[in-house]
Amino acid sequence: MDCKVRKGNIHYEVNGEGFPLLILHAMGTDHRSMKGWLEPVLNKVEGFQRIYIDLPAHGRSTIDDSVESTNDLLGNLLDFIDDNFEGKEFSLIGASFGRYLAQGIFHNRRSHVKGICLLAPALHLNERNVPERVVLEKDEELLSSLEPDIRAAFETLFIYQTEASLAAFMKEIQPGRLLANREFLASDWKAKRYYLTDEPFHNVQTLPNPALLILGKQDYICGYKDHFPLLDKFPNSAMAVLDRAGHMLHVEKRELVQAIFEDWLTSSH
Repeated sequence: MDCKVRKGNIHYEVNGEGFPLLILHAMGTDHRSMKGWLEPVLNKVEGFQRIYIDLPAHGRSTIDDSVESTNDLLGNLLDFIDDNFEGKEFSLIGASFGRYLAQGIFHNRRSHVKGICLLAPALHLNERNVPERVVLEKDEELLSSLEPDIRAAFETLFIYQTEASLAAFMKEIQPGRLLANREFLASDWKAKRYYLTDEPFHNVQTLPNPALLILGKQDYICGYKDHFPLLDKFPNSAMAVLDRAGHMLHVEKRELVQAIFEDWLTSSH
C-alpha cells in the first residue's frame, strides 16, 4: 500500500490484526529486512498488527527533489502516522538508522507511543564510541565468489561471513538494496544533514514508556557503550548487550534476539 505525504509517498505492508507496531528498517535496504526475524515471532503471538514501512528513499517509498535532510525524511513519516494513526496508540520497532528515525517519531508524537524497541540503534551523536572491527568467521572462498558490490556490503555488515549469513543477506537485505535511492543516499545528506535538528528526548529527564534495547558487543558501526544513558532516560527499560554479535545481530544471533523481543513484547503490551 502507498500513502501520499508532504515530500513523496510512503510504501508499507500490513500483517495481522490488533495493537499497531510500526516497524522501521535499517539504511540501504527495505522492510523485508525486518520481516525475516519479526514474523516468526509475531505469527505465534496474537493481538498485534504489523506495519512494515519502507523508509523514505528506500524500497518503494519515494521522495521528491526538495528532500535534503533527515528532518525531511522524518516529516514524511510523521505525515504517514498522522494520516493513518491519528489519535491511536502504537509502539515503535526500529533497526539502526530506522531506530534513529523511531526516536524522532517518539520525540514528536510522544503521547501516542506506548513502547519502543531499538535494535543496534544510531544515536544523536557526532562521535560514536565503537569497538574495533572484528570478523569472527570468514569464508574466503565464499567471499571471492561474490560480485564486488555484494561482497563489500556483506563484509561491512557481518562479522560472521559464512554461507548461512550470506543466505540471509541475499534473501532479506539485498532485494532492498536494489530498490534504494542510491543517488540520495550517496549525496552530501549523510555528511551534512544526517542529524535531526531536535535531539530526541532532550527536553525530558525521564520517560515512563517501556523500552527495549538490543545491542551487539562487536557492533563497530553503532557500538553499545553510548547507549547506557538511555537506561536512566527510560526507567522502565531493558537492555541486552550480546557478546559475539555485530550490527546484524538479528541475523547472526536470531533466536536469542527473537526470544528477548518476544519476552519484552508480551510483558509490556
